[in-house]
Amino acid sequence: MGRSIPENPGEFYRPVYDWIINYSKQHKNPTRIDLGFEYINTSSTKWIYSILKELSGMTNLAENVRVTWYFEHGDEDMSELGFILRSLIECPFIVAEVEGMSKNRYEQILSEPVSQDLK
Repeated sequence: MGRSIPENPGEFYRPVYDWIINYSKQHKNPTRIDLGFEYINTSSTKWIYSILKELSGMTNLAENVRVTWYFEHGDEDMSELGFILRSLIECPFIVAEVEGMSKNRYEQILSEPVSQDLK
């Protein structure tokens, strides 16, 4: 959640990518991925795509993984990016418009329980 503009995205995202590879091989539990960016640079977008693509290779994906891409009302760029990513991966993917992206919004999203359809 927030802004993704690291100077070296590989250094930042590589540990996440490696963790996802290990996780996707070992876990078949419900997995919820919530993403919401005020801004994301091109290099970060490539890493997010790679991570989501890895997750989309999970066995029984439709029953176990759901991605939600949040974007702020009126932010056409983030909306469009969400729909582009959704079209490129094979998993349940929701693109959701919210009134605003803020610390309170992030805390609200992160505190939501895993929905019944993922249990």
